[in-house]
Amino acid sequence: MKHIIIGTAGHIDHGKTTLIKALTGRETDTLKEEQQRGISINLGFTFFDLPSGRRAGIIDVPGHEKFVKNMLAGVSSVDIVLLVIAADEGIMPQTREHFEILQLLNVKKGIIVLTKADLVDEDWLQMIKEDIRNEFKDTFMKDAPIHPVSSKTRVGLDDLIKEIDKLTEEVEAKDTHGHFRLPVDRVFSVSGFGTIVTGTVISGSIKEGQTVELYPSKIVSKVRGIHVHDQPVKIAEAGQRCAVNIANIKVSDIDRGDVVSVENIMEPSLMIDCNLYYLKSAPRPLENRQRVRLYHGTSEILCRVVILDKEEIKPGEEGYVQLRLEKPLTAQRNDRFVIRSYSPMYTIGGGSIIEPLAEKAKRFNEKYLEELKIKESGKTESILENTIKNLSDSYPKASDVLKALGKNEQNIEEKLNILIEENKVIKLDNGDKAIYIHKGFLEEKVEQMLDTLNKFHEANPLKWGISKEETKNRVFGKNIKQKIYDELLDLLVEENKINLHGNFVSVVGFTIKYSKEQKLIRDYIIKEFKKAKFSPPRYADLEGSQQDKKAFKMVFDSIVDEGMLVKVSEDCYLLLEDYNKAKELVVEFIKNNESITLAQLRDQLDTSRKYAMAVIEHFDNIKLTKRLEDKRILY
Repeated sequence: MKHIIIGTAGHIDHGKTTLIKALTGRETDTLKEEQQRGISINLGFTFFDLPSGRRAGIIDVPGHEKFVKNMLAGVSSVDIVLLVIAADEGIMPQTREHFEILQLLNVKKGIIVLTKADLVDEDWLQMIKEDIRNEFKDTFMKDAPIHPVSSKTRVGLDDLIKEIDKLTEEVEAKDTHGHFRLPVDRVFSVSGFGTIVTGTVISGSIKEGQTVELYPSKIVSKVRGIHVHDQPVKIAEAGQRCAVNIANIKVSDIDRGDVVSVENIMEPSLMIDCNLYYLKSAPRPLENRQRVRLYHGTSEILCRVVILDKEEIKPGEEGYVQLRLEKPLTAQRNDRFVIRSYSPMYTIGGGSIIEPLAEKAKRFNEKYLEELKIKESGKTESILENTIKNLSDSYPKASDVLKALGKNEQNIEEKLNILIEENKVIKLDNGDKAIYIHKGFLEEKVEQMLDTLNKFHEANPLKWGISKEETKNRVFGKNIKQKIYDELLDLLVEENKINLHGNFVSVVGFTIKYSKEQKLIRDYIIKEFKKAKFSPPRYADLEGSQQDKKAFKMVFDSIVDEGMLVKVSEDCYLLLEDYNKAKELVVEFIKNNESITLAQLRDQLDTSRKYAMAVIEHFDNIKLTKRLEDKRILY
């Protein structure tokens, strides 16, 4: 079912609230001060049923210049605007400012309502209509129907209702399948129920009992109840005004401008990149770092404008800007916004958000500007690929990519699979927490790895390579999880980019080549260990018999790296075959005797207590055995 939101706009005292009351029979000025002064201060909300059976929500906005920020909070979510102009006064300053705001927020459909038509004659009415057509001739309202009405006599109201009903048929259906977002425009407490927030659902849907998150505070809560048009419902969808009863959150924890959404789907930011249109009516050029007021959804935030692609933006021009905010904003890509001058306050521009999670950018940076153009293009695959490219060094999951995309993107994994098929993105599968990295990122890392390994091999010709852990820290950093890193290494081996030799990484084709002298040292070391078996020679004793101590150490370390010698303790190494034999003896003995003592191990290995102790403690450390009083059992 299509849900419609109708909003009013126009100068103060042109009869917006009276018109709504005449159409619906309900008063939207609910504050005592509003009723006493006869002007709208805050937003008013109501609804009415159209002849077609559709029920439309109505947002009545204040017209006074002091309350434009409240007008902005209401008009940001409307489908159809009723631009109200009093027939006896015509177009006024706030009419123009409200209309500029409508254009900046990309409102596409509207009706011009000439109120107080009973106060003027036909000639005056025709003159006002001509003024209106001339004023809006180059805008989305150039062909908008003009309806003279009188809320007092009800002349013209029936025709206006028919026009509204007709126009609702042309409104595009909302995105009810995306993730839920509701910018908060009011928050209050109801005795017996607790905290209530109201707003217009701008995407997705919300169900009773659903878990939600409040942004930017990131408080997680549950939906206790939902009301749409004063009626309790189980679900509310995009395009509906609703009140949501949320659990375990105080009224003081929520402000207008906060966003209720799906848990862990968005990220607040202090910087956003935008395309900004600077109004022709602005009195002077927009200067770099000028302080302005940002209006997005229902929020108002002070910020500074950093102009990225030019020295200044002249009235009527567009530019790429980075808005640096004084408090966090939760937004998504393609959201519309408006800016007003800091003081005195008047509307000066607006546009669309390109990057809601921006990083601090330097001005006139061509690469950064090129990325903004890709994001602005709206081509999903290009934006998605670029996002993954920028995120790759953090090894993102699909949920991280979605959050960084900053837009309500459906079927994200299907789109990721397209990039994988095109060999632009690589998926490292970790169950439901698969990691996605850009092909170019991996190619850069492989190039860095090979350069590091080649330099290492040149300096250490008798070492099999750099350990996996050191390679990870040097090339991939600490953000990558071990399981993903191991899978990545296996992938690179499969693609013949690297070789793995035990715990060491080497370039493809690398082998250790001993010189004649080094081979003699190697043969000597192995012969001595074979002869000694479980009472192995000490390193210091072996080294002492050599003239070239440096060459001896290189060869000895090489045999250890190769895995032919196993380090049991600081002063005890065993040949791999003897090490494995000791393991077998211990396991077999314990299986047959339930446990083994140090003395029994000493006898089994035919060695001294010192070496038996080194061996059994090593087996404890690798969790082959564990100590139980003076015995060892299998771990």
